[in-house]
Amino acid sequence: MIHSDRSAEIPRDLMLQSRFVSALIITLLAFSVALHAAQTASCTFTTFAAPAGYTFSEVNGVSDDGTVVGQLVDNKTLQFVAFSRAAGGAFTVYSAPKSSTTWLYGSSAVGVNAGSYEDSGYPGHMHGFTLQGSQFTAVNYPKADNTWLFDVSQIGNASGSFSAGASVTKGFMLVNGKYTTIAYPNALVTNAWAVNDNGEVVGSYASGAVSNGFAWQNGKFTAINDPGKKYGTALSGVNNSGVIVGNRLSADNAFGFIYENGVFENIVYSGAKYAIAGGINNNGLISGQIYLTASNSLGYTAVCR
Repeated sequence: MIHSDRSAEIPRDLMLQSRFVSALIITLLAFSVALHAAQTASCTFTTFAAPAGYTFSEVNGVSDDGTVVGQLVDNKTLQFVAFSRAAGGAFTVYSAPKSSTTWLYGSSAVGVNAGSYEDSGYPGHMHGFTLQGSQFTAVNYPKADNTWLFDVSQIGNASGSFSAGASVTKGFMLVNGKYTTIAYPNALVTNAWAVNDNGEVVGSYASGAVSNGFAWQNGKFTAINDPGKKYGTALSGVNNSGVIVGNRLSADNAFGFIYENGVFENIVYSGAKYAIAGGINNNGLISGQIYLTASNSLGYTAVCR
């Protein structure tokens, strides 16, 4: 998300705050979810700071064993590198081979992390990958100039996006080596941010400055848009129970929520400017990022009731 704009890539201004696309709605989803005035969830937070010498860029998904993944900025070199943080607190920093920038977005219960990297050389194409221990496996959508891999489920379902043209990005689900394209009709950008073992994919689509959240399963889209949105909604995680987390987007930040059974509940950390939701595991543990000020953030995990 923090890289130079290129026509075949997702523009940086469409990927605001922890991997969430901002874009203007041109068409509506066929089915709209009934919206409620959102309440505030009752959450117990555990916070953590970036390791010495680094600052958080993004805090994204969480696996069933409590491992949190995301992206850091090296304070000396300003390079963007991926991280995983074990439940016990130990950080591992990772850069993909021959990369200028590396992200980790999602993590499964079996120790497989999903991410993307940008080539270090011109023209700097994007590539998806999985990482299990030290085992790196590239994931590239066939014949696409750019591929992003965002999530991997416990049984190995994966989701991501690929460039389908100079200005069009589509999502995909990858199961047992087979790609299924996920593209909302007439949208310029469809991002498949997360997937569960049941083949339910959540994400966002857009064609301008406002994005829309969606759930997709067996070829059917369902709209999920936070009632408090101003610049749209992006869904960042879904577990096997169908509980979804995401963010309502503002001009320069995002506010996390939990969505279950048609009800939105805000994720609020007392005293912070805002909290972003990065993912949710099958135990209901939520991961994300708390902004105490515009430039000072912490990672978190939370149990919400």
